[in-house]
This record gives sequence, structure tokens and C-alpha cells, in this order.
Amino acid sequence: MGTIRHRTGAVLAAPLVLLARLVDVPMRALQRRTGQGGMAAAFLLPNMAIFGVFVLVPLALNVVYSTTAGTDILLADRTYVGGQQYARLLECQDYARPITCREDQFWTAARNTGVFVVLQVTTMVVVSLITALILNREIRGRGFFRAVFFFPVLLSPVVVGLIWRWILQRQGLLNLIMVNLGLEPEVWLNDRTYAFGAAIGVSVWAHMGFYTLILLAGLQAIPKDLYEAAQMDGTGPARVFRRITLPLLMPNLAVVLVLALIRGVQIFDEVYVLTGGGPGTSTMFLTQYIYETGFASVLRNPGLAAAASILMGLVLVVLTLAQLWLSRRAEGRGVR
Repeated sequence: MGTIRHRTGAVLAAPLVLLARLVDVPMRALQRRTGQGGMAAAFLLPNMAIFGVFVLVPLALNVVYSTTAGTDILLADRTYVGGQQYARLLECQDYARPITCREDQFWTAARNTGVFVVLQVTTMVVVSLITALILNREIRGRGFFRAVFFFPVLLSPVVVGLIWRWILQRQGLLNLIMVNLGLEPEVWLNDRTYAFGAAIGVSVWAHMGFYTLILLAGLQAIPKDLYEAAQMDGTGPARVFRRITLPLLMPNLAVVLVLALIRGVQIFDEVYVLTGGGPGTSTMFLTQYIYETGFASVLRNPGLAAAASILMGLVLVVLTLAQLWLSRRAEGRGVR
């Protein structure tokens, strides 16, 4: 029986072995000619080519578009205006009052995005950390709860927005439950405060599983001996968390903060489906402004949208670098 299985496996594997030998011949010749460094470059070349075509080239075109004006899409049909689009975006009497700006919708979207990022990222990190700490404990059904918390990450942002819109709309599930409990229904998505809070809550619900997984991996990498030694010394849970868990978890927290920051600034899909930017412009964020200015508006202005996206990208780079610097500084203090 064992002989038959061995022969069957050898027959099935024969084509793969032949293919590997055929590929091995040019690979060996390439390695002899270029060395190990050349082999690494050869394997990286396809990925770098794809990255260049789909990332670097569009980025360069976006910069060029930001220096042009008009409603045409083709660059040959557009007029070069230099930095006029940036000047138009930045022309403002009082940046704290978007209504005084020439592009008031841009500054309204920027203000909404800033408030959203602060509240959403803070909530995301706190909730993800608490969830990771709970799921790291020896609790019954731990694997099930880990899967449950990660499941929303697998859903499309459009699906997430539709689900919560059906729940929060006037005739939605939440109001149905409230009516059955004898409470008055609320217009959750037509009230500025409720709609903004719903955007934050839905975003946290949709993405916290991913960040919880990162923090959970960091918690499991901490040696158990440190906790046992702290327990023998009679150290309290709060001090253990502050002196052991938090410093050793700082690299993972830095990753979570940076990724959550980038995702928060780029928020669009689920909020656009959930509220459409309303009521009014209370949930309009920068990405929606860029989309509507460049594509959805009747008098679209791709150059202005490109300039807005460049400014958003620069701010995002600065915030990310600052966050990484602060995280490394805090990590270095923890190590000392």
C-alpha cells in the first residue's frame, strides 16, 4: 500500500519536478552572470515595474494635472496655469472659518477630516487595545470571539455602509427596536451630530478587527516570564500594564497608529454610502471633496481635485513621519 502511494505521488509530482528543472537552468545562468545581488534585483524587477506603472506614473500625472485648468480630461486639451489651483485652495481670510475661504467646501472637508481623524483614531486605538487585551486572556471560546471581531474586516466598505444605513435609517432596525421598547424614534442620519458619530462608529466597527489582530500578535510575543516575575514581586495589574505591556507593545502600537491615521484621512467608501456627505456637509471629508470636484460635479475641475489630493498627501506624510518619530522616541525611553 505504501509503495502504491509513493509511486502515485511520484507520478503526480513529475510535471512539477520537470518544470522546476527547466526553470533552474536559466536561473543558474543568471546567478553566475549577476551574482546574488543581481538575482535579488531580477526578482524585484516585476514588482517594481508594477509599482511604477500603477503608483509612480499616476502620482507624476497627478502633479502635472494640478498645474492645469479646465474641464477636459486629456492633458493635451488642458491649459497650464502653474500654481493657481494651489493658490485657489489656500486663498482664505480666516482658516478657522471655512465660509471666508474661496473654496469653502475644501476647508469644510478639511476641518471635518481633522476632527474625524482625532476622534476615530483615538477610539480605534483604545477599543482595539482593550479588545486585544481581553482576547489575549484565557477565556472560553477565545478562537470564536477572535473570528467574530475580525469578520467585519472581510466585508466590502460598500457592504458595511449599506448594512448600517439599513440599521440607522428612519425606518431602520434601530428605530424599530426603540419603538418596540416604547421610545421615540430618532433621525440618526439626518442629524449632524448623530450622523458624524455614526460615521466614526461604523468606521471603528469595520476596521478594529485588523488593528486588534496586530496588537494581539504583539501581546503574544511578550515573554510570559516577565509577567510571572512581576506576579511574584506582587506588582499590581495597572503597574504591570504600564511598565511591561505598554513599552513592549509600543512597536505594534506605532504600526496601528500610522495605519489608522492613514486610513482615517482616506476615509470615503462606507461614509459616502452611509450619509452621502450629509446632512449638508457635516460628513463630507477630503476624499469625497476630491472625488466630487474631479469627477462627479457638472463643472468638474480635475486640476483643482489633483491639487487638493497633493496637499492632502503632503499633510499625511508629515503626520505619519511625526507619529513615527514620537513612537520611536517613546520606545527608546521605554528601553532605557
